[in-house]
Amino acid sequence: MKGISIHVVDVASGCVAEGLALQLERLDGERRELIHAGRIGADGLFAGLAGEAGRCVPGVYEVRLQVADFYRAQGMALPEPAFLDLLVYRFGLADSGQHYHLPFKLTAWGVSCFRGGA
Repeated sequence: MKGISIHVVDVASGCVAEGLALQLERLDGERRELIHAGRIGADGLFAGLAGEAGRCVPGVYEVRLQVADFYRAQGMALPEPAFLDLLVYRFGLADSGQHYHLPFKLTAWGVSCFRGGA
């Protein structure tokens, strides 16, 4: 399997971050190409990316996660401004023949991510 997959877990609750809004874009200089936008599903995955594998060519990408909106929707009182509001994670895809899996571990106060799926 090639392309990009994204999984998000809210480690503060121990559950997947179902409903978290995010988008994936490819950067080309100053131009941005939207690859996919949507929400994390009940399985913790960003559905719809499997169909976009052909658009995942070598280059620079950004995942934009709406962290503060997600936690506010869960009923969490956050300061204004929130510590993590719009989280932008920029990464490079060097080999389009490989699978790049991004497993985000998230709280309102921090994030961890690494490249899986090599």
